[in-house]
Amino acid sequence: MNDNLVERKPNRLIHEKSPYLLQHAYNPVDWFSWGEEAFNKAAQEDKPIFLSIGYSTCHWCHVMERESFENTDVAELLKSKFVAIKVDREERADIDHIYMQVCQTLTGSGGWPLTIIMTPERQPFYAATYLPPHNRGGMMGLIELLNRLSGLWENDREKALQAGQEVSNWVKKTSGARRGISLSKEVFTEAFQHYAQIFDSAYGGFGSAPKFPAPHSLVFLLKYYEQNKDAKALAMVEKTLTAMYQGGIYDHIGFGFARYSTDRKWLVPHFEKMLYDNALLAMAYLEAYRITGRELYSQVASDIFTYVMRDMQSPEGGFYSAEDADSEGEEGKFYVWSLNEVMNALDSHGTSYCEVYDITEQGNFEGRNIPNLIKKSQPLDARTEFKEDRQLLFELREKRIKPLKDDKILTAWNGLMIAALAMGYRIMKDERFLHAAQRAADFILKKLRREDGRLLSRYRDGEALYPAYASDYAYLIWGLMELNEAGADGRYLQMAVELNDDLLNFFWDEQEGGLFFYGEDSEQLLTRPKEVYDGAMPSDNAVATLNFLRLARIAGNSDLEEKARQQFNNYAGTINENPTAYSFWLQAALFHQNTGQRIILS
Repeated sequence: MNDNLVERKPNRLIHEKSPYLLQHAYNPVDWFSWGEEAFNKAAQEDKPIFLSIGYSTCHWCHVMERESFENTDVAELLKSKFVAIKVDREERADIDHIYMQVCQTLTGSGGWPLTIIMTPERQPFYAATYLPPHNRGGMMGLIELLNRLSGLWENDREKALQAGQEVSNWVKKTSGARRGISLSKEVFTEAFQHYAQIFDSAYGGFGSAPKFPAPHSLVFLLKYYEQNKDAKALAMVEKTLTAMYQGGIYDHIGFGFARYSTDRKWLVPHFEKMLYDNALLAMAYLEAYRITGRELYSQVASDIFTYVMRDMQSPEGGFYSAEDADSEGEEGKFYVWSLNEVMNALDSHGTSYCEVYDITEQGNFEGRNIPNLIKKSQPLDARTEFKEDRQLLFELREKRIKPLKDDKILTAWNGLMIAALAMGYRIMKDERFLHAAQRAADFILKKLRREDGRLLSRYRDGEALYPAYASDYAYLIWGLMELNEAGADGRYLQMAVELNDDLLNFFWDEQEGGLFFYGEDSEQLLTRPKEVYDGAMPSDNAVATLNFLRLARIAGNSDLEEKARQQFNNYAGTINENPTAYSFWLQAALFHQNTGQRIILS
């Protein structure tokens, strides 16, 4: 942003709570938040809507904000020809889910910042992601695009309206559930074999760069190993968990994992840290420790929790959402080191530390160094040997300008971390983990429920807002059940049952089955989708299905078992076609099978 913010007039976003919207509060763009004021203005002035969606720790969102939304020519063009709306995808996951589908349909890919041009009736007719202010390197510039689309709107309106109608009709179609198709008996083996085909035997993980941790895929393989005793399934998981820890995707100074690796070796991360990634990865390391007894896995899980409890838990108990990749306008600046910095900090230990952690004069990242253990065969030994040196470097790093912390508290992501911490206590018997999980659960149940009991999605700066989505319910119920299994107060199980009833009341599709993304009492958008695919986080329908099975077993509730059966019946055809895209569904199916509950396998 501009250094002279104090001299500039804020726009409407200054009144919002979202850290992402507040990042744009001093743009010259005449931003609106999502709401009737913006849509009424678009209708009254007969203007198309420019919808921009992103999140506070998104690197390319920062780039577009600096390059394009600080550009006065862009601001003038948007004000004269469009109504500009800014949305935080983490607060309004429903809006983001729908318009990301649009972008993927129109362009074949997606990402953030997400750019949508649509009619005042919210029908989209153009989609893109990051856009520089002017044409650059074969990429269309925002100014050129806005001029072209405003010309289309003014001179060939029918073409835009027809495209908007066609796209809207497409996204309104059902998810393609094919009822009556059973889950194949071979689906688990087919998933395992596909993972084996795309496994990187040199560095772990699946596929090529960029490389994502995919923790629920790893947990499926651990469950598959337990059932089938196929040593290769366990070997793939162990290689991946060890390689990720050794790489720069893991913060060897302050702990916790970054979002993903930009390279095959896990060396150079996209430096942002997300609460949900760390929750899901902690669970993967815990499961690996439970099965193998390897101390490395328990130590990594414990380190993740140390990071989260130290840096990401609010004084009231809830967990913050994320930490940015950027600081002082540079990606990764907070996390990287020069050789001289390390040598001066560690004195006589500096040479050996630098040798072990790959700290060199030339650097391994843009002339600087990301500490890593990629070349070391005994990574746990290095961690133990340099424990005091790590603490010295951590204290030195704490004096740097830190990346932005997105301090909003999301019910869904807190549910995942509550589940992870409760698992951590159950497996490792560390009372700190149980205490932190209970504090977070109590915070959510106190601060993110309305008086009528309706769960809410986001809390920040004393304000709880937005009716919770299916994922908020599903993940929180998961966390509460893990607390119960860890031996916590029985009220958590009682609350899980109550919230599960609410989930079915607000989200269950009585005609087609399955859970809608947002509730029947929420704002009704262009369409009401269902999430089935297990992406960076497992789908709400998959998690809810496993919740149904676990609650049915605990309470002897045959109605919930029937709901789970309906879920498998609804989505079996989709899962059979591409099982590795539905790894959490496969976990639920294995649980269903292994607990003696009825599942139809053809």
